[in-house]
Formats: sequence, structure tokens, C-alpha cells
Amino acid sequence: MSSHKAALQGPEHKRVPDDVHIHPTIIGHEFAGIILAVGSKWREKFAGGQKFSIQPAMSHTGTLDAPGYSYRYIGGDATHIIIPDIVMEADCLLPYYGEAFFPASLSEPMSCIVGAFHASYHIPPGTYIHEMGIRKGGKMAILAGVGPMGLGAIDYALHHQRKPSLLVVTDIDESRLARAACLFTPENAEKEGVKLIYVNTGKINNPVDYLRELSGGTGYDDVMIFAPVKQVVEMGDAILGFDGCLNFFAGPTNPDFKAEFNFYNVHYAFTHIVGTSGGNTDDMRESLKMMGEGKINPAVMITHIGGLDAVIDATLNLPDIPGGKKLIYTNISMPLISLYKLGEKGESENNKLFKELHKIVSQNDFIWSLEAEKYLLANAKPI
Repeated sequence: MSSHKAALQGPEHKRVPDDVHIHPTIIGHEFAGIILAVGSKWREKFAGGQKFSIQPAMSHTGTLDAPGYSYRYIGGDATHIIIPDIVMEADCLLPYYGEAFFPASLSEPMSCIVGAFHASYHIPPGTYIHEMGIRKGGKMAILAGVGPMGLGAIDYALHHQRKPSLLVVTDIDESRLARAACLFTPENAEKEGVKLIYVNTGKINNPVDYLRELSGGTGYDDVMIFAPVKQVVEMGDAILGFDGCLNFFAGPTNPDFKAEFNFYNVHYAFTHIVGTSGGNTDDMRESLKMMGEGKINPAVMITHIGGLDAVIDATLNLPDIPGGKKLIYTNISMPLISLYKLGEKGESENNKLFKELHKIVSQNDFIWSLEAEKYLLANAKPI
């Protein structure tokens, strides 16, 4: 979605240069690859043949410029790139030692989720201390939470150290809720010490009352908003409990996006709001570490795969393509295809590649994997 917003807004986007129409940039900020060559300045730290991941958020350097938005020669949607000095200076070029490429690519969106959890905060009554992070053992709601980033947030909430005791996840899309409930079952959540409840708010007359009832009437310590929709934001505000923190995670396309917030509760119930855009390098390292330890599996975000020639249509038409993240392999030619449609396409087109990929993913709950990636890279049409 971030690439779609950048393409839609052009120079109006905070990270896209004003002269992009003269000096076009390469999009794609969630990416990984292999270093081909290293200049003399960085040869002691990096080497040719080494795998890498990129942390595009370099705001700690005082700039909003980022790979995948702002630069002419670095972005994920390319076969070859030139990494500018600022990326290394900012310690945002990260060596990656995993076998598959896709986890390193997904470490960036996971780092955004990690950053959001760390940025939420609470203030003990009678103090001026900001305790960072969601409330451990608290009550948490993730609204509009079964899109790709919402799935990552559920995964992280269930498996990081500061787990809530109650996690309520809402959406209005029944099929996406059903998929989320299969990927992260209430039974497995219970083993992690978390009571997990999925709610279709589109089927409830008064969702605010219902959600507050699920919290035991207290409201929620932490509410995360995963869609830039006025009604969703206002619902989040309405279900906050005492000292509740609302994290507005979803970046809107409209620069004038507004929603009402109850300032009576800000004053008397100490409710507050925070927003995050991206994670930092430590967040990315944490996501890579948790992936390596098998604690989280962001592959659940992926619902489509494609080659470099699928990028333009996928980026421009993203809101009209249902499902989660679209994973692009930039050194192959292939149309964008849903993991759930590989079998159907394989039969109708008599396509051996699709048939074999279907066999692999269908045995893994249609979750992308190292085995699937290896087969794809070995057998797809190269660019």
C-alpha cells in the first residue's frame, strides 16, 4: 500500500522528490538481495555474494528520504541497484544470513509493526513517566486488523514478551477474518496465555458497546487502527479504557484526513494517541531475530507472487486486488497470481510451474515457503 500511495500522490508524498517527473525514482522499499560488488570504503564491512536487507526508514539521520521512494538508483523494483553512501552511514544496510529471500524482504513491514508496539505508551497514575510499549497482560484491540499488516500484528502480539491477556481483532470482511482465524487460532493463542476473539463489526448493531462488553466493561489499554477510516478511528477512541493508548498505524492517502477524538476522556481518563510510520533498525533486527527463532512467520502476509513485469499493474491497482502482500521476484517474468489460484491456472493453462507451486503451497496451508521460493527461482522464466 505504501508504494501505491507514493505512485498516487507523486511529489505530494512526503518521501517523493518534487522533481520526480524529471528525475524518476525506483519504488519498492521492502526488499532484499545479493551484494554484487563493494567499493573500497566499505570492503571491511560488506562483501560481494553477501545477502542483504534494507531498513528504508532513515529518519534518525534527519531526513524523510528513503530507498524505494526518494532515490534514482535504489529501490526494490529493479534487477540491479546502486546503494548510496547514506544508507551505509545510517547503518541501514543489514547483512542477512537466511536461506530464503522473502523473510528478509518481509522484515521491513514487520519492523513497522514492532515499532508501533514499542511506540505505544502508558503513564502510571500520579507520575509523569511514559512506560513504553503495550501494557503487558493488558487488553488490546486491533481494528480493521486482518489485512496483511494486521496479520503481522496478531502474530507479534501473540509471541513477543509483552503479550496482552485479551486480544480482540475486528474487520468487516468475513473471508479475511476466516483466514486469520485459521492462521492464528484462538486455541493456539490460549497456549500463549492470550484470549483471542475475532469480531465482524459489520454484523453488529452497536459495535462499540459490544467491544466494550468483551473487555469486561473497562475498555482497552491498547487499540491499534489498521485502516485510515474515520469511523474506525472514532470506534477505537470510544473503546479506550483508562490511560488507554490509541495507535494510528494506517497511513492515509488524503493529507486532510480527520476524525473526532473525545477530549473529555483525554482530560479525565488520560486517553492518548500515537502514530508511527516505519520502524527503526533495532526493530528490523528484532523482527529478523524472531523470524530466525521461528517465533513469528510473516509469510502469512503474502497472498500473491509475481515477476518484475507485474509490478506496474499491481502497484497502481492494488486496492482492487484482494488479499495480502504481493511478493515480487525481480529477476523473473511472471504475471501476478494468487497462491490460491495456482492450481486453477496451472490446469487451465497447462502450466507446469503453476501446477508444481500449487502442490507445494497447498501442503503448507497456502503459506509461501523456502521450498516454494527455491522451485520458483529454479524454474521460472528469467529476465
